[in-house]
Amino acid sequence: MRKSLLALVAAGLLASVTLTACDDGSEPGDSGDNGGATTSSGEKSSGAGGIGVILPDTKSSDRWNTADNKYLEAAFKKANVPYKIENAEGDKEQFKRLAEQMLDANVKVLVIASLDAVSGKAVIDNAKSRNVPVIDYDRLTLNGGADYYVSFNNEAVGRLQGQHLQQCLSAKKVANPIIAELNGSRTDNNATLFKNGYDSVLQPLYDSATYTKGPDQFVPEWDNDEGRAIFSEMIAQYPNIDGVLAANDGLGNAAIEVLREKGRNKDVPVTGQDATKQGLQNILAGDQCMTVYKSIQKEADEAAKLAINLFKDVKPQVTDKLKDPESGAYVPFVSLDPVAITAKNVKFVVDDKFISAQELCTAKYRAACKRAGIID
Repeated sequence: MRKSLLALVAAGLLASVTLTACDDGSEPGDSGDNGGATTSSGEKSSGAGGIGVILPDTKSSDRWNTADNKYLEAAFKKANVPYKIENAEGDKEQFKRLAEQMLDANVKVLVIASLDAVSGKAVIDNAKSRNVPVIDYDRLTLNGGADYYVSFNNEAVGRLQGQHLQQCLSAKKVANPIIAELNGSRTDNNATLFKNGYDSVLQPLYDSATYTKGPDQFVPEWDNDEGRAIFSEMIAQYPNIDGVLAANDGLGNAAIEVLREKGRNKDVPVTGQDATKQGLQNILAGDQCMTVYKSIQKEADEAAKLAINLFKDVKPQVTDKLKDPESGAYVPFVSLDPVAITAKNVKFVVDDKFISAQELCTAKYRAACKRAGIID
């Protein structure tokens, strides 16, 4: 169902089209004919190489399937530049193949959200060999040498998670709570930064014996099914877990499902991230303590602005820099601020038009939405 950018250029197709491949049930890392990739592409009549975007997967977070591609596409269309957006569906080899296809089709700029440092660096090296600038999007490719990086202050994300877990536990008046940490993928530098952030809040509490450190584990590939299995083992070993620092909404929901089976879903505060529909509804239901809202539209707009300037041979002016902890090199960094979302301010995400009241406030959550002031 998916055609490569090279084929599109050769065929002279000028119209924008969005294609979604059927789900073949493959797991992240499996190779398939097309890798189940989701594609959005647009060509200008000039047929010149445009902007290529590769997103990582659709399993780690709903955002990669519902938000980033939509906002990036809108920005490129508004600027009337040719583009192609694909999703590697968690397959590292497919990630590299998609980049090869785009580079063969003479894209002038590449925007990538890497699956891991190895495949990300391979793509960046390939692009550099062809003098094509690369923008790391949302995730920094460690030792990759991207030309620019656009993301949120990810340690601040983690600090918000740790601070609000502490607030939720204080509200429940839990003495010396046992905390489980359900971290993201070890191969994703963002997961490390999130953990640095929330551990900066939690570790002093562990050290003072105010909290008890329970199980602490990374979840491969951010896989929610794997997260559910890991948390099931955690709670089997620590039946009295009192709080869960889950790195994102998907992992938070995995923990909530296990807690629900044990009748403890409203008693144990669980954190999250990404302000997904599921995460927000879990907050409205009282099953989730908080999530972190990162305005994906702002992130996509900033990345698109950089890419469009580079496409037009205009050098972007970026004042901030971030040090790559592996290479020691500094990468020009567009940094954005995250926002903590609790039951008190879920409406903020609706007001920001990230999700509609109609989509969020289904029949099951209608009363909760009224209490939150989202609907009348």
